[in-house]
Amino acid sequence: FICYNRDGKILWSRSLTEEFGRFSGYGGRTMTPVVDENLVIISIINFGWGKHAPMGHRFYAFDKRTGELMWAGEPGSRPYDTNYSTPVVATINGQRLLIAGGADGAVQAMKVRTGEKVWEFKLTKTAINSAIVVEGNYVYASHSEENIDTSNMGRVVCIDGTGTGDVTKTHEVWRFDNCEAGYASPMLHNGRLYVVDNSANLFCMDARTGQRYWQFGLGKVGKGSPVWADGKIYATEENGLFHILQPGENECKSLDVEKLTLQNGRYAELYGSPAIAYGRVYFTAESGLYCLGDKNASFKMTPATVAANAMVADKNAAPAHLQIVPAEVLLVPGQKIKFRARAFDAKGNFLREVSPVWSTELAAQVGRQGEITFDKSKVVQAGTVTATLDNLKGTARVRVIAAAPWEESFEAVEEGKLPLYFVGHNNKFAVQTKEGNKVLVKPPAAVGLNRSDLFFGSSTSKGYVMQADVLAKKLRQMPDIGLNAYRYTLDMMGVTQRLQLRTWGAELLESKNVDFKWEPEVWYTMKLQVDFNGGKATVKGKVWPRSEKEPADWSITMDDDLPNFEGSPGLYGYSPSEIYYDNIKIMKSN
Repeated sequence: FICYNRDGKILWSRSLTEEFGRFSGYGGRTMTPVVDENLVIISIINFGWGKHAPMGHRFYAFDKRTGELMWAGEPGSRPYDTNYSTPVVATINGQRLLIAGGADGAVQAMKVRTGEKVWEFKLTKTAINSAIVVEGNYVYASHSEENIDTSNMGRVVCIDGTGTGDVTKTHEVWRFDNCEAGYASPMLHNGRLYVVDNSANLFCMDARTGQRYWQFGLGKVGKGSPVWADGKIYATEENGLFHILQPGENECKSLDVEKLTLQNGRYAELYGSPAIAYGRVYFTAESGLYCLGDKNASFKMTPATVAANAMVADKNAAPAHLQIVPAEVLLVPGQKIKFRARAFDAKGNFLREVSPVWSTELAAQVGRQGEITFDKSKVVQAGTVTATLDNLKGTARVRVIAAAPWEESFEAVEEGKLPLYFVGHNNKFAVQTKEGNKVLVKPPAAVGLNRSDLFFGSSTSKGYVMQADVLAKKLRQMPDIGLNAYRYTLDMMGVTQRLQLRTWGAELLESKNVDFKWEPEVWYTMKLQVDFNGGKATVKGKVWPRSEKEPADWSITMDDDLPNFEGSPGLYGYSPSEIYYDNIKIMKSN
């Protein structure tokens, strides 16, 4: 997640996978970030560390200028699927809310400045992907899968956004069933709601009552959201169709429709929504980027409209929520950091910075003003910092991990658990005793995917070599076992009996493979090193039986002209059968 300035210079960045354990399917679904006041907010499906280790759909709010994490929230239950519903910010009942479709099939509202959950409306039995629309106190959402209360597929719903808690049975205003609108987001204009379903039917209905006025066929597949401008509707259809429509009281007329094609005559796929700016219409398709409008017209700027601000807080009001900033950090032993405590009223309005009592269960020196220095002798530790103000408590999450060299043998870890500072495990790894020695095991997944990564260092780590001992249990299908370093993976592949070096599993054109025969029930040592020279990298992998001396030659090498210069060390595993890891070493490179 990167913030650029106008000249393309990176101002700050956060590695969502290495820091927070972000999970993505093969298609790489992502939510569009939302900027509100001093915050930029994203949501991800992730497997973090500590209480965030189980899979969850979580929202992260960063200071838009610095990248500092202000809050993290998890308003929903366990996700059904990844999703990409873009949230909307609105002020309802004097509360500034962030409202979004959840990966658990519910629409959720949070106080945008604190991440506190206000209400939820359970809508469907899978993740919601279309964006939410709000006007006044009314919230509009749609989906295309099974409903929670009927066997009908798809629904458009209007929700009264003034409630609290579970409002599923109390705050529904109206519904339109059997409308499978799971991709395109609704559009609101002059009291009318416009919805494109998955079959590219455009519906017009009354926003307050749900009464339907007309329906217009755009084609066969609806993905892009309609847009209103200059008294017209601009809408796309997946099979290369771009429509300009004239909406009426009880009917809709086509003003123009164009079919975009590629050079070979095939239609150009069109998934996105039009964007309106400077008196022009912009959209992108498989065939290119397009701009519609008068070529000679000037580029006239018009002020953007933003959600109305919440009520100004009474600075003398009693605090109802205590926020600790930064909300999560990764430090090195001996590092000193100053935490801040921010008080908010019951509606989520900022009151003032306060002076609470600070404490932590970690090995550290705690100052009265939030200055905490973490023990230099502790190579790794993880836990929380707590601030207490009267009856309020706020916490920040802290990991402390040393730079190279350091080791993890798992001997100090309780069986059935794993080091707390590991990110991304989703409870799919655990420490066990094997042959009188504690090791980390990754068994076949009881639910979900067998493929997982672990990370245990800073995303900006440099100057290290990654090494670990590994073993595969003998079953019908052998697993794949790997190391991560500098965002490269050395993968010892069981079924194909080869080694692979890669940068991204979804794009293997730049990967390197060599044949490598290896056996189950044998301990091997794997080593991954990255050398840099003249702006290029040479990635080196080495594997040998642990009982033997390390060979001088590398087993596999790969050159990268566009290298990764940093990245967290970690482990990789695809486990149709059990994988064992031991003696992790983060060694200092030359």
